[in-house]
Formats: sequence, structure tokens, C-alpha cells
Amino acid sequence: MRTTDSRTGMLTSRFEETFGATPDGVWQAPGRVNLIGEHTDYNEGFVLPFAIDKTAKVALRLRSDSTVRLLSTFGGHGLVQDDLAGLEPGSGRGWSRYPLGVAWALKERGVQVPGFDLLLDSDVPLGAGLSSSHAIECAVITALNELTGAGLAAEELVLATQRAENAFVGAPTGIMDQSASLRGAKGRAVFLDCRDQHVDLVPFDAEASGLVLLVIDTKVSHSHADGGYASRRASCELGAKTLGVKALRDVGVADLVEAATLLDDTTLRRVRHVVTENDRVLQTVDVLARQGPAHIGRLLDASHASMRDDFEISCAELDLAVETARASGAIGARMTGGGFGGSAIALTPVAQEQQVRDAVVHAFAQAAFTAPDIFTVTPAAGARRLA
Repeated sequence: MRTTDSRTGMLTSRFEETFGATPDGVWQAPGRVNLIGEHTDYNEGFVLPFAIDKTAKVALRLRSDSTVRLLSTFGGHGLVQDDLAGLEPGSGRGWSRYPLGVAWALKERGVQVPGFDLLLDSDVPLGAGLSSSHAIECAVITALNELTGAGLAAEELVLATQRAENAFVGAPTGIMDQSASLRGAKGRAVFLDCRDQHVDLVPFDAEASGLVLLVIDTKVSHSHADGGYASRRASCELGAKTLGVKALRDVGVADLVEAATLLDDTTLRRVRHVVTENDRVLQTVDVLARQGPAHIGRLLDASHASMRDDFEISCAELDLAVETARASGAIGARMTGGGFGGSAIALTPVAQEQQVRDAVVHAFAQAAFTAPDIFTVTPAAGARRLA
């Protein structure tokens, strides 16, 4: 079903003004919030994200040559032009790496991708840990998959965008973000097995339980292409190799006693986070099915403590957001995303929402931190064509 809203209409008009032709269509893909399951995806484990009601939209038109022209509605970004014939890992700059990486990954799979003109408009906050980059990639790959007639299934699109991230952009990410963006559904969280890409759509209706899910954007920017993320992944791979397993997915909580005799302290703590986080994901899915969202708070809290103490990917702003939200009425809170900045989430009774908002803003001011941006999110539909 195709819909037209004011953003879609604006994007179409702006595209025509910029490129002198009507786009072949407009596609969108959402950002994501990860309810629980951090740094488990590249360890072939379990995650529970959902697509959010903030999206990247692209108006796109195929060309008859190999030229790519890219423009965004973000202030200060001019027109970027490149040639698909010369694309190689590391090409492009800034946000242009994401659509270029997608085109490169599709071509690597044998898809005949011509040049194209593209105009991007996104309201997914940048650097907030809500996967603004994957939203762009998923919108572009959905458009190119349709327009080229490639007919790739969602699972193949997931792997192609991961390839773009890993090999072209240089970020060693897993498959969680694009899976949520491509396979999400309204009112559902995406329970994903990252080993075989099996998905179960799990009902997550906070509103029906008298709750809201607040996102607290700390304004501390992060990047998956930095050394912190890569070093954590390397520790996980070392842990799996030392323990003689294919991936940390194959290590159970009971195995941590023996692991403590084989691993150095840092590697053990990294492994312990992944192993216990996988267990928390499974527990959360079970609790949601049997009792509902109001009963997962302790699991969110435990997840944050594990990321703070064992995986060491939190920061002062994230810790303050989580601690203040909990003290002010949230039933559970945790950082979300890759870490080293970005956002926290706080599952909060509707009656305490304003209290939590006010307390977090006050706490940040008292600590002389940049004022956070606080907003609610709900599970939304995945990537699709709009016009």
C-alpha cells in the first residue's frame, strides 16, 4: 500500500527541482531501537529490536549511465557525484558512503545496478544509536532491489547491507539493525536469531500496558567505525576461539565457570556480557509472551549493568540518564545501540513520563552535560515504497 504525506510530497518536489525529472518513486526505511540484546548479533546470538516511527526517505531515479548523484536535505551538505564504475571500499565521504556501499554490494552480488539520482530526507537522529545509517542503506537497497528487478529476499538484503557496512564503510557491525529496519512490523518487536536469520514478530504494545518507551538521546555522538567497537568484537572472537566454539552463541551461562579458568579478566568480562545478554533476550521474549511489557524492567536494568561493567561501552551521560530515569519512576532502563554514546531507553508508566523527562533534563544540567533530546518511540512498519 502506497501513501503520500507532506514529507513525501516535499521530497518529490525537491527532487524535481534538483534533478529536472520526476523520481521513479519514494521509499522509506525506519531507524531502530534495540529493546534488549546488545553486541550479541555478531556473536550469532539473539536480539530483540524494533523498527521505530522515525525514518529515512529517499526519492530515486535510475539513470542510463553509471553516474550517481546524491543530495540530502540536511543543512550544509552539497551535491555528491560519483561513478559506479570506479567504486571500491573506502569510496565516498560522509553519508554518501551508505548509498554507494549498497550499490557496490549489490553489484558484487551480480545485480546490474545503473547510475541513479537520489535525494535523502531523514528524521532519524544522527549519532544517537538509533541506526540512522542503516535506515539510509535499507531505504536505498529496497528501492534498487525493486527498480533493478533483482528480486532479492529480505534475508539477502540484510546480508548485502551488512557487506556494505563491513567491507565498504569499514564498520564491523552485525545484522541486527538492518534486520529490524527491513523486517519490522507495527506493534511488534523483531526476535531475531542471528545465526540463521529466523525471525519471530513478538507483540510489544507498551501503550496497552499503560507505558511509554522513552528514548533519551545524550547527544554524545558515536561511530561504529571507531576502535572501541572493533576491539570489543575482537575480544569476542578471541573468547570463542579460546573456548573452542564457533561463536559465543554456543556458550551457556553454566559454562562461564570453566571460562573463568581459561580467559584473561578482560576477555572473560566481554564473554560474560554476551553470554548473559543472550540469556536475557530469551527471558525477555518469554516474559513478554506470558506477562507483558510491565514485567521486563529488571532485565533492562541487568542489561545496562552488564554493558557498563563487563562490556564497558557506557559513558557518564548514559549512566546518568539510566540512573535518573529509574530513580524517577521508570520501571527499567538501559543504554541502547553500539555504545560509547548515543541513547538510553526508559520503559516508563504514562503517569510518570513527565516526571522522568524533567528529572533527566535537570540531572544533565546539574552535571553540566549537553541537554538531552527526549522522545517516545513505538514499533513501526519496516522498509517499503511510499510513492
